[in-house]
Amino acid sequence: MVSAVVFGYHNVGVRCLSVLLAHNIQVKLVVTHSDDEDENVWFDSVKELACLHGIPVISPQSPNSESLISQVRALQPDFIFSFYYRSILSVELLNTATLACYNMHGSLLPKYRGRAPVNWAIIHGETETGATLHEMVKKPDAGAIVGQMIVPILPNDTATDVFAKVLVAAELVLDRALPSMVNGTLEKTPMNLTKGSYFGGRKPADGKIDWKIMGAKQIHNLVRAVSLPYPGAFTHISKGKLVIWRTILMNDDKATPPVLEPCLWEQDGLLLAVACDGKVLRIISAELGGHELNAKGFLGLDFPLMLV
Repeated sequence: MVSAVVFGYHNVGVRCLSVLLAHNIQVKLVVTHSDDEDENVWFDSVKELACLHGIPVISPQSPNSESLISQVRALQPDFIFSFYYRSILSVELLNTATLACYNMHGSLLPKYRGRAPVNWAIIHGETETGATLHEMVKKPDAGAIVGQMIVPILPNDTATDVFAKVLVAAELVLDRALPSMVNGTLEKTPMNLTKGSYFGGRKPADGKIDWKIMGAKQIHNLVRAVSLPYPGAFTHISKGKLVIWRTILMNDDKATPPVLEPCLWEQDGLLLAVACDGKVLRIISAELGGHELNAKGFLGLDFPLMLV
């Protein structure tokens, strides 16, 4: 029986581990992360799935300690898989696999290598992304591609919408690749990093809207990329912190900004904002000072509110 050690986290970790089990891969060990109490843990648990199937599961501080490398080496796995595991695996650890090591990444590699690929793709206005299965080498997200699937990003899709598509794509890519992987006939395409990009992680502060330089479409993309369950796109007004959860781009002939500078105003019961490029956003969902901002909430605001 073909064996594996799995490093996994998040929904992609859960679904890809499920695929391995469906293909009767002997998973000898699952390595995952302990949930961070400061993080909004909205996703499923790899640990719970491993325990359900009686698979040993551990959550070490580092995957590259000598003790863990020795533990994995003793298991002699045919494959090592990384499914949304958040730490880079060392070459020494990768070398413990007798056949190969593969990682599932949430973008169309070589584009959007690194962290938060779905969020970054939306921020940059991409119209498609996907899931990529590739060999693991010393350099992160750089090994040969063995499977890839494209999914669309629609104009009003949030990160949650897109991630749901990427999750299905990841499951399908792995499911289709496994038979060839096991029998040694998997086709590999070297990754051309010159055609790609690399992005780091994101912090809540990165959701701040800069009205001086961001056009309406840029703001709309940021809102979509960091909407719930992420911390949200935000700006500060006289009444407090305004977090914007959902927007749509308005047709110019349906809105009349009171001034030609970035501002917030109410028109026909709608909350609208004009960006520095003169384009208008309708704010569908927002909160002010931690409270949902609806039509009644407009009453205490002195419009127009200038935005910076």
